[in-house]
Amino acid sequence: MIEIPEHKELILFDGVCNLCDSSIQFIIKHDKHNTFLFTPLQSELSQSIIEQFGIDTQKIDSIILFRKNEGVFYKSTAALKIASKLKFPINILASFIILPKFIRDTVYDFIARNRYTWFGKKESCMIPTPELKAKFIE
Repeated sequence: MIEIPEHKELILFDGVCNLCDSSIQFIIKHDKHNTFLFTPLQSELSQSIIEQFGIDTQKIDSIILFRKNEGVFYKSTAALKIASKLKFPINILASFIILPKFIRDTVYDFIARNRYTWFGKKESCMIPTPELKAKFIE
């Protein structure tokens, strides 16, 4: 089992994607209870989670939410579960969970497929500032 503190949730993200990087910065800024820790999909920890849960990275190549006692969530479900833990009014977005998953994931997949074209890609993963280093796990 992955060792993260009981009250924390781990977000696996594409470390070279500009949209993903901006999203992580947004989450950090609005994380009302300091709930989230982060690791790039390119890290050893992410690779072990991907292997443990049998995630097909050809189909799931963006955000993954890991909850110690619940397992993994991905695509729109992960995004909405993350939104639910953020400050008001962002947490209201979580109400979209009532939409059928295939509809939510169709929109999510469209954005994910085009994220490099629209927002660009970095050569390497972001390096957190000393203040944010404690929120990142390699």
